[in-house]
Amino acid sequence: MPGMNNIPNDFVLSVVIPVYNEERTLARLVDAVRAVPIRKQIILVDDCSKDGSRAVMEDFADDEHNTFVKLRHDVNRGKGAALRTGFAAATGDAVIVQDADLEYDPAEYPQLLAPILEGKADVVFGSRFMGGAPHRVLYYWHSVGNRFLTTLSNWFTNLNLTDMETCYKVFRTPVLKEILPSLQQDRFGFEPEITSRVARAGLRIYEVGISYNGRTYKEGKHIGWKDGFRAIWCILRYR
Repeated sequence: MPGMNNIPNDFVLSVVIPVYNEERTLARLVDAVRAVPIRKQIILVDDCSKDGSRAVMEDFADDEHNTFVKLRHDVNRGKGAALRTGFAAATGDAVIVQDADLEYDPAEYPQLLAPILEGKADVVFGSRFMGGAPHRVLYYWHSVGNRFLTTLSNWFTNLNLTDMETCYKVFRTPVLKEILPSLQQDRFGFEPEITSRVARAGLRIYEVGISYNGRTYKEGKHIGWKDGFRAIWCILRYR
């Protein structure tokens, strides 16, 4: 797969980061995003955080390779709503979803972009379950739930994904803009909904294995069992 040297100098990646109460990790995450030697538009969407996340966001400034867009919701609307707000502001050649915690490694952007830059893919999913990359060992039932939801989604979309619920999804910007008006889910239902939308659109979808440094609920993990039931509803709703 192409490395940094294969990314065109004029290529711009829009990185959309939904932020909700991520004061502890946000600065380190953004530093990691900035360190990736690709021209980037970094779009931060504060979903009405109750901690100091907004103040942390204000400290970020443009530099030679990174341009910041800082947006805010006046009420908490959920991850899906924050992503739609960020997608609408994206102007790069490709768009990637990046959580504001430290579970996913921005250093892996080049390998995620490779199928798009090679002209093979319209959408790339970063799979935590393809093997070959380090993973923090955490909750067994979470992994069972993720695999169940992916299997159920595959049943209705006729895709053979291994990780539908992954954060890392990369889109060619034109295809994302076409899908954007149809997106409806405000919370974690975004994952099955966007998967169904790209499948129904007949887009070229690739998966790339990624590492995963999951966090515990004590460390700030937000998703819960109610979101799992919502995901099932969304899979059936958008089948």
